[in-house]
Amino acid sequence: MGIRKKTSKNPPVLSHEFVIQNHADIVSCVAMVFLLGLMFEVTSKFAVLFITVQYNVTISTNEGPEETAVNHFHHGIKDLATVFFYMLVAIIMHAIIQEYVLDKFNRKKHFSKTKHSKFNESGQLSAFYLFSFAWGTNILLSENFLSNPVTLWEGYPHTLMPFQMKFFYICQMGYWLHALPELYFQKAKKEDIPRQLVYIFLYLVHIAGAYILNLNRLGLVLLVLHYFVELLFHVSRLVYFSNENRQMGFTIWAVLFVIGRLLTLSLSVLTVGFGLSTAENQGFDLAAGNFNIFFVRMTVLSAICFTQAFMMWKFINFQLRRWREHAEAQTLKKKQAPAKSKSKKDKGGRARNTQLQINSNGVNGVSSHGADSPRSRKEKSS
Repeated sequence: MGIRKKTSKNPPVLSHEFVIQNHADIVSCVAMVFLLGLMFEVTSKFAVLFITVQYNVTISTNEGPEETAVNHFHHGIKDLATVFFYMLVAIIMHAIIQEYVLDKFNRKKHFSKTKHSKFNESGQLSAFYLFSFAWGTNILLSENFLSNPVTLWEGYPHTLMPFQMKFFYICQMGYWLHALPELYFQKAKKEDIPRQLVYIFLYLVHIAGAYILNLNRLGLVLLVLHYFVELLFHVSRLVYFSNENRQMGFTIWAVLFVIGRLLTLSLSVLTVGFGLSTAENQGFDLAAGNFNIFFVRMTVLSAICFTQAFMMWKFINFQLRRWREHAEAQTLKKKQAPAKSKSKKDKGGRARNTQLQINSNGVNGVSSHGADSPRSRKEKSS
């Protein structure tokens, strides 16, 4: 993220600078249009598509003496409208966190341009990862996915989702879509744009893939695991910016990063490679949401393995570069230490030589001028 400089001059209306400075207000007005649409009967049916979660299915259960109705949801093309609306909400929340939290810290710390950009990125992602991790963990506990891992593949296809799970996926896709216009709003540097586009694309492909292929339970577990590791990294970076001597968080993150990759691969192979391959409901049925065929399973596993390998490759390169820089810094310190001691010795030797020279000059001066020789005493007496 780049640095947005606030100027006292008012830019021309609808210019690039005007849109960047006022993008949160503009997006808020667009979101208010959808909310106002709920107030009128003519537009309420259209506004509901954007604001509320679609494709509600009511299922009656006979648990206990009374019959209870449980609401579940499945996915469809109308979800694109809901994702768009919550993308607008994500842009507004991004601007609120930036202006009322991160900018205040930046004014106090007086970061450089590079640290300013990284601090903003870590601040925004820390808030999102913390919120998503807490929300996802709550869903996992309420649905008992952690206590019974067999539910990750048992009963596939998982076309019906509880409200919390579907809303979680809608918000996830909305957030990562909002990161695309934020590259323009935050004036991202050209050299940072390819890196950010890569990880935005990877997030969208994996989240949307799990959502569409009805692998929402596996996707939720993997997202919670991944978000926890990423949360630790960005929190450690924020702590490092406040005090550069505090680097213990990066060491813990490095260990958990490797463990997270291994757990991701293990759960993916267990669910897709073994669980779904031995399930009774085999075949391809688009209407029923069943994608349990060999080609789809291998494609999913290949995408997950490729992503994990790519992340490990980036991680290893980062660690090697960090160790190399640390070794070079230690070598420079070792070279500077003997040079300093040698310079001190040279200075001490020169000082001693100067003192000896002064003393010798003083002795010579006293013997030649200060003391009277016998000849001079005779001359004086004469």
